[in-house]
Amino acid sequence: MLENILSTNLASSITLQGLLICTLASLVLGVGIACIYMYRSIYTKNFVVTLALLPAMVQLVIMLVNGNIGTGVAVMGAFSLVRFRSVPGSAREISSIFLAMAVGLATGMGYLGIAVLFLVIIGSMTVLLTCTSFGEQKKTEKELKITIPESLDYFDIFSDLFQKYTKSAELVKVKTTNMGSLYQLQYHIVLANQSREKEFIDEIRCRNGNLNITCGRVPTSKVEL
Repeated sequence: MLENILSTNLASSITLQGLLICTLASLVLGVGIACIYMYRSIYTKNFVVTLALLPAMVQLVIMLVNGNIGTGVAVMGAFSLVRFRSVPGSAREISSIFLAMAVGLATGMGYLGIAVLFLVIIGSMTVLLTCTSFGEQKKTEKELKITIPESLDYFDIFSDLFQKYTKSAELVKVKTTNMGSLYQLQYHIVLANQSREKEFIDEIRCRNGNLNITCGRVPTSKVEL
């Protein structure tokens, strides 16, 4: 099952049947990789389509250059000049790219059984680790934004409240608003007791003159390769 379905000298003996079989397998496995990536993940259509097609693209390149050292070196040099023209991807996106490339390499060399087995093993582990609490943070960090008048010294005005209601608090940004008459303080905090969040905000309101207060999750940037 795991043997090479192609002949040893692949570059000089590509047949239509072998090409179609490997390409079909690459597309099917690429769609499987894309489905695994979409499971409980935020994604874009362009990235999912790329994942589905990448194994077939890699497979075709491998079939063309395998067994030909000169062509392989030339292709390697050409690919070294190519880079993604967008922002860096997340860890999961990068791992999915490597999975798609690995499957494409396997199908391009004719090892369809190994490609399927590899996808089943890695895909199953991906779904399993996603469904469990593996790697999750035990504490929930929140973003707290407090607006105060310019007359207040923001350095330690809330220090006692943070000590009372939070496990940790870090001032990450200060900016002026309303033509400089107000300051907006941005903190990253971890509450000691989630049920006392309203009490915590009420005490802050007494300090900042009942100006705007926002408490929510720390925003995470969603990027696309």
